[in-house]
Amino acid sequence: MQTYSLIAPAKINLYLEILGDRPDGYHELAMILQSIDLADQIDLRSNGTDQIRVSCDDPQIPTDSSNLAYKAAALMANQFAEMYRKFGGVDISLHKRIPMGAGLAGGSADAAAVLVGMNLMWKLGLTQTELRELAAQLGSDIPFCISGGTALATGRGEQLAPLPSVDFLYAVLAKHRNVGISTPWAYKTYRQQFSGSYVSDQDSLLQRQQRVHSGGIVSAIGQRDGAKIGQLLHNDLEKVVLPTYPQVERLRQTLGEFDTLGVMMSGSGSTVFALVESKAQAEQVRLQLKAALPDPNLDIWTTRLIANGIRLAH
Repeated sequence: MQTYSLIAPAKINLYLEILGDRPDGYHELAMILQSIDLADQIDLRSNGTDQIRVSCDDPQIPTDSSNLAYKAAALMANQFAEMYRKFGGVDISLHKRIPMGAGLAGGSADAAAVLVGMNLMWKLGLTQTELRELAAQLGSDIPFCISGGTALATGRGEQLAPLPSVDFLYAVLAKHRNVGISTPWAYKTYRQQFSGSYVSDQDSLLQRQQRVHSGGIVSAIGQRDGAKIGQLLHNDLEKVVLPTYPQVERLRQTLGEFDTLGVMMSGSGSTVFALVESKAQAEQVRLQLKAALPDPNLDIWTTRLIANGIRLAH
């Protein structure tokens, strides 16, 4: 029986700007996505049956066909029916470290790992570009999770342009375990409140996208200027999430009182992160936050920004 173990890193958003509506019902976005070394491990094994079976060490995670990892395996079985008949189904074991409902793309990372692992298991020889095209059928974050690193994402997040790595920086992540935020809710609420600022014609959209391409944070990344990157962190979704979730707002304010490069909510939340320059500084900020907010429901991680996406476990 063939077995593959893969490491699936989480992601944070260094930048998230909502540009307008798309005909498919999604939003037109401009984002800078960044992989971090907080990661799940996914074990895949051919099971010699026609079944896809998912197990997980976190009882909160569904293991039925609603799980993105299951959907990724089903997509591969559908797209490569001959290989599915030849090799049969797959057992997928998820070892979770990335929290749910956190804005860290945990489910997307797991799905990306399944696509990469089944490509290896079935010896399909798919390129990263081909894997990302498959991934885009499953969700907007999954193409990025395959290649990872640092990337500018446009469209609904699936159009990727790699940026120079910022793997010289560290981050402190914090999330209240009892606060999960629905991504569809966040975008829908933003649309209700701010759709007046959306651009609708294609020319204006291209100009807005270009402005991000040539903007300050992309330039700071190119210059490896951690202080500038920290100053230019931006997330439009904070405008709707922070007023509705006071715990997240308090977390952001408290982290902002410490000596960091910058603080922001990741994605649609509820994780808030602070960028710092060293592992020692990350540990210091973690201890400061723990002392300032002694909440047993508050999880805090220190992590490094990394230059890769899915990889084989050693």
